[in-house]
Amino acid sequence: MISVMTVKVDSEACLGLRVDLPDSPPLLLIVAEKGFVMCGFLNFEAAEKIGAAAAMVSGVKTFEDVLNAQVSAVTTKAKGFGVEVGMKGAEALTRMF
Repeated sequence: MISVMTVKVDSEACLGLRVDLPDSPPLLLIVAEKGFVMCGFLNFEAAEKIGAAAAMVSGVKTFEDVLNAQVSAVTTKAKGFGVEVGMKGAEALTRMF
């Protein structure tokens, strides 16, 4: 099943995408205006290669988990917006509005 919903971060609305997969945790992605926070299912190297502003979190099962998880990887473009490894997903998204 694929779910698309609004995820609130501070006073901003982001687009949340959840794909439930058989026998595994879901694929999760939250998209802000200038970039996104993705779970470990998505390819970080590809995001860097195409010049996307992306931050990666892992071990997440819900959108709330994505917002509260620590960022483990950041693309060069996201670093330009002030996103850093170690910050929470929600803070990374606020820097990509």
